[in-house]
Amino acid sequence: SVVLNLVGSVKGNEYLASSIPGILELLDLPYTGAGILGEALCYNKFLVKKLLEQNGIPVPRYQLFNTALDQLDPTLRFPLISKLNEIHGAVEITKNAVSETEKHLRERVKFLIETYNQPVLVEEFIVGRELTAMLLEGLNKKVYVGEKVFPKKRQKDKYLFAAFEDQWEKDTFHYQKYHDPLLRDYVKKAFEITDMADYAKFDIRLDSSGRYYFIDSNSNPAFGPKELDCALANILDLYDINFTEILKRLLLNTIRDSQGKERLPLVKSKHSAA
Repeated sequence: SVVLNLVGSVKGNEYLASSIPGILELLDLPYTGAGILGEALCYNKFLVKKLLEQNGIPVPRYQLFNTALDQLDPTLRFPLISKLNEIHGAVEITKNAVSETEKHLRERVKFLIETYNQPVLVEEFIVGRELTAMLLEGLNKKVYVGEKVFPKKRQKDKYLFAAFEDQWEKDTFHYQKYHDPLLRDYVKKAFEITDMADYAKFDIRLDSSGRYYFIDSNSNPAFGPKELDCALANILDLYDINFTEILKRLLLNTIRDSQGKERLPLVKSKHSAA
C-alpha cells in the first residue's frame, strides 16, 4: 500500500496537517510528500523565512507581530504587506494587505490577529514581477518556473500581485516559461533547507534590478491535473509534462523508497529544466 497525502488541514487547522505524516509513520505506511518536520515548518512562515535567510536564500526584510502594539522595526521600508503566519492559500492577501503608513499597518495587523488568533508576518512588498517555481524530486531534482502574466487591465495596478481571488478564480492570470540557472539553484537549496520531499512550490518576486526574493514556500502544494487549475499542473503543462505520468512516477518512487531501492528518473520534458 502507498498513501497519496493530499491533506491540507485537520479540523480546519492547517498546522495540524503535519500530524498526518506522523500517523502514517506509526502505521509504517509509505506516503507521498513531506514528512513531519517539512510539513510543520511549512505552517510557520516566519521560521521558514529565518531558515532561508540564514542559509543565503534572498527574502524580503520581515518582522513577526504577536500584537498590533509591537514596536515596528525601523529598518523596514514601506510599502509593507501583512500575511497570516500559519495559513496558506492566499487567505487575506487582498489589496488591503499592502500598507503605506504605520497607521494602516497597525489597523491591518490588529484585524488579522483578532480575526484569526495567530501572529502576523509583515514584510517589505517587492515591486516587480511574480514567479512560481515547482520542484519535482525523482532520481534527481528538477525545477520548472512560470512567470505570472496578468491581464492588461491589471497592469496599471499600483501594487500588482496575485491576491486571494486571483489564486482561486479562473482566468485571472496565466503562466509563461521562465529560465534562470541562479533561481533554479536557489529553489533546490530552499527545498533542502525546509526538509521538503517529492514536490514543492515556491513563490518569488523579481525586482527591477533582477534580484529575487522568496515570499512563500509550500510543501505538498495543491496536486491535480490541469483541469483543476492547479499551479503545479499548469506550469508542468508549459513544459509538455503529462500530469498522469508524474502521478504514476510519484507513487512508484514512494514505493521504491520504502523498499530501499533507487528512485527512477522523472518523466522527460521536451523542454529544458534542471
